[in-house]
Amino acid sequence: MSEHLSETARKTTLTPLLENGWTLDEERDAIFKEFKFANFVEAFGFMTRAAIWAEKWNHHPEWFNVYNKVNVVLTTHDVDGLSALDLKLARKMDGLAEG
Repeated sequence: MSEHLSETARKTTLTPLLENGWTLDEERDAIFKEFKFANFVEAFGFMTRAAIWAEKWNHHPEWFNVYNKVNVVLTTHDVDGLSALDLKLARKMDGLAEG
């Protein structure tokens, strides 16, 4: 079971994500990012690769896709806010989008 992200963890692990294009939705205690790709196939491929990791970690994003854009919201519903799993999946998604 996940735990709500502590203030200390927020300061050390959330900052690099915010510097890499993620934004904090304080009202929901969630993070958001829009990924842009060259075309639909690349966007869908990213979603497929991310889905494999999400399933493996049993932590699933809220996302929306139109053509070459994928909007992602990460939050942990079990803790009603951010957990380490959200940050882990965000870092993985950043890596998948780059490579």
